[in-house]
Amino acid sequence: MVKKNIDIPDLVNKAKEKDQKAFNTLLNTYWSDVYRFQLSKTENEDEAEDITIKTFSKAFDKIHLYNDRYNFKTWLISISKNIFLDHLRKQTTETISINKKESEAYKLFDETPTAEDQLIIEQNLAQLLNYIKELKPHYQEIINLRYFQEMSYKEMSKELGEPLSNIKVKLLRAKNLLAETIKKSPKN
Repeated sequence: MVKKNIDIPDLVNKAKEKDQKAFNTLLNTYWSDVYRFQLSKTENEDEAEDITIKTFSKAFDKIHLYNDRYNFKTWLISISKNIFLDHLRKQTTETISINKKESEAYKLFDETPTAEDQLIIEQNLAQLLNYIKELKPHYQEIINLRYFQEMSYKEMSKELGEPLSNIKVKLLRAKNLLAETIKKSPKN
């Protein structure tokens, strides 16, 4: 439900200009609509939340493509529906792959990394940490809390004293900025 005092077209225009407050307001305004839509499809709260997060991430990445002749909520639900369909296709593909390799399922492999593998892992981690250090401090902190301290969104919200929706948006932005930083790296 859209509040009467919120000017959605104005927020979308501000979001197109990368206004973080506009992103947050749009997320807060439409989060429950998209989440409920996904929950009705997936019947799983975790999957619904993951797909909802992906929906907003994709929508905010592609907001410049939004056509204001259409209702913003309809545009979000359309993105969400496509992400859900991709999710279903991926699950189907994984199921087929598992069935094809069923006979190999009982083979035991020693997955202990060799000394060379361990060295590569440590070098990759060091490189990743260098990329993370290129981000602004608040993005470094949110990546650290989520991926190195393995905190849940709720724990991060409590730790940082910020609303859950802000945490989700910041983490999405941090991951996108980190991916851009890695892509721009001369080694990639």
